[in-house]
Amino acid sequence: MEASSPTPSASPTPFSALIRTASHEQHVEAENSSFMSDLLGGRLGIPAYQRYTEQLWFVYRALEGASEPLAADPVAGPFLRPELARTAALERDLSHLGGPSWHSGLEPLPATAAYADRVAACAREWPAGFVAHHYTRYLGDLSGGQIIRGTAEKTWGFARKGDGVRFYVFEDIANPAAFKREYRALLDALPVDDLEKQRVVDECKRAFRLNSAVFRELGEEFPLSA
Repeated sequence: MEASSPTPSASPTPFSALIRTASHEQHVEAENSSFMSDLLGGRLGIPAYQRYTEQLWFVYRALEGASEPLAADPVAGPFLRPELARTAALERDLSHLGGPSWHSGLEPLPATAAYADRVAACAREWPAGFVAHHYTRYLGDLSGGQIIRGTAEKTWGFARKGDGVRFYVFEDIANPAAFKREYRALLDALPVDDLEKQRVVDECKRAFRLNSAVFRELGEEFPLSA
């Protein structure tokens, strides 16, 4: 009697879909923080928006300070696309918001310092973990970040895609949807084993939790009046 042919197994879930699904709860928690809800609802003023932008600057300096050391890394290197770089745009926005001496005496919130330190540690010691932070930030900027830009333009009168919101304007990415597809394809081809992929998923969740902690501290700094 001939052995029956094995039933073909279903195609495995692409890693980009897996990482998105697995971190959904943490992502939603960050998006729905009271600070971000109040900011997007137009219930906070420019000082709160400026303070948030300052915190982003610390995080992106950690992210983009790793670009040169990781450029040749087989895991993280392919994700380091120059058209994503945000630090210069953040500095232009902060100069618009706070004047030429915007950085004088500027210190990160404790949660921001912890976030930036974790990004820097992954960049030094664990390239796949760095990819988790890279993914959560830049794909978020290309997606939900555009909602923040629209709110800022409408609520506080910034010029469309101008100073104050340039962080959210990716001038060198002509087709964001296509770019995001290419980015997800890189995630799907991440050259690590399944155990390492699970660690990346866990680090992605951690990234969202770190982001939520920043929002909590910003919310404490800018509580809405009763």
